[in-house]
Amino acid sequence: MKTTVVAIIGCGRIARNAHLPALSKLDNVRIKYACDILPEKAAKLKEDFPKIEEVIEDYKIALADPEVEAVFVLTPNFAHYTVTMDALRAGKHVMCEKPVTVSYALSCEMAEEADKQGKILNIGVCNRYHKSVELLEELNRNGEFGNIYHIYCSFRAFRSIPGLGGAFTDKSQSGGGALIDWGIHFLDLILYILGDAKLKNVTCDAYSEMAKDMKSYKYKSMWAEDTKDIENGVNDVDDFITGYIRTNKASISFNGAWAQNIDVEPGEMFVDFLGDKKGARLAYGGQFKITDGDTLETVETSHEIPNMYLREDEDFIKSIYSGVKNKNNIDNILESMKLLDYLYKSAEIGKEIEL
Repeated sequence: MKTTVVAIIGCGRIARNAHLPALSKLDNVRIKYACDILPEKAAKLKEDFPKIEEVIEDYKIALADPEVEAVFVLTPNFAHYTVTMDALRAGKHVMCEKPVTVSYALSCEMAEEADKQGKILNIGVCNRYHKSVELLEELNRNGEFGNIYHIYCSFRAFRSIPGLGGAFTDKSQSGGGALIDWGIHFLDLILYILGDAKLKNVTCDAYSEMAKDMKSYKYKSMWAEDTKDIENGVNDVDDFITGYIRTNKASISFNGAWAQNIDVEPGEMFVDFLGDKKGARLAYGGQFKITDGDTLETVETSHEIPNMYLREDEDFIKSIYSGVKNKNNIDNILESMKLLDYLYKSAEIGKEIEL
């Protein structure tokens, strides 16, 4: 079994909570470097994940190392483009976290560079490896739903703006708010389940209402609270997003909120698939219920849900050696990035956009 030498670039939450636990379980992976501009973060990660061999501050050290075959780009959104392009040009395969980057145009450049260099570039839309999503895609592909004519999704939470004032809410770093952070997961899994659906037109409205005065914003808990900067930071992204999408396969409507003044626990995170034979509701991250229009029976699934990050990373490593572009290859994610781009443009101009 060949061992793949990798470098981790960016040592924040997604590295700690998702990819390092996964990579630590893969016997055919060596983690030669962990890199972060804050060396103490990388050093702490090495303490907790001893499979990491070296800690560095400059990612170009890893790119210059001929032993390193692949890098995991786990930086804030705005850095995805630069780090990934540098890595591809250095002859490395890349696993880049979602979103691809902050715009569709730059995402296309990344895809072109990967092809030019003959390297695999995968994107961390991890839900494509979630067992429930895979089963729903298979059911649809086999015609179980009949014609899926509409899909509705909700990704709404109570007062959950992450890291207020920090990178999450600074558009120059994140590219957007609730839509690009949470919406990409929901909308991408929908396009995947539909089977490479192509966009026809979109309309969207975006709001930033809940923390216009950051100092007066009240919350019970905050993801990435250690990155907040309420005193001096920026909040210029969407905390609520709503829209309507037409594709060549089904229409899609959605509502998403990082923060709303409706307290529903554990939140309203689900996707409804409306077919003329059967329908299903997917509880995001969990099981799904499916209803048969002939028998009027509803069945809730109870299948095992393996670790999607482990499966995602394992498949990336396999793809490096097979040369086969898998379902998380950037070529299969560009339609999702186009969708985000045009939803934001529609919100900006206040009009429907034909694609």
